[in-house]
Amino acid sequence: MSSEEKDAASAASPEKKPRVSRRRANRIAAMQFLYAWSACPCAPEELPEMLFDFFTRRTEPREFYAFAEELAVGTLENRSRIDEIIAACAKNWTLARIARCDLAILRLAVYELLYRRDIPPVVSINEAVELAKIFSTEDSHRFVNGVLDRVKTRLSRPLREAQE
Repeated sequence: MSSEEKDAASAASPEKKPRVSRRRANRIAAMQFLYAWSACPCAPEELPEMLFDFFTRRTEPREFYAFAEELAVGTLENRSRIDEIIAACAKNWTLARIARCDLAILRLAVYELLYRRDIPPVVSINEAVELAKIFSTEDSHRFVNGVLDRVKTRLSRPLREAQE
């Protein structure tokens, strides 16, 4: 089969998308919101409206994205501390040099690592690396993993267990 025939065959058959868990779908939505917010930050009093608009325009009903909204709000409420930690752990990188997509992924993951004790740190790191593989450049997942590994050393809780 020639490459043209393969291209025609793949175009004719519907592409199967891998099934994404609800939690990952919510992390994706939270990361996308943080990315959009970083492109056009709003004043704190405008955040509820921006969140409402963003999550009502998604493919699933707004209630589906409750976890995403928690993550996005928590990340933005703690952004100053999160950014300080990212800046300290991203050796030889300033926040301004980090790609906006990678920064959204890092902010989300650092929020989970610091403030979401119901999520094991290794899960947060793994999810961030997967998001970088899906949404960013070929080498971004290595960068994200390296920064989060440095953040992980600052934690004083078990890495493989959730704490309620």
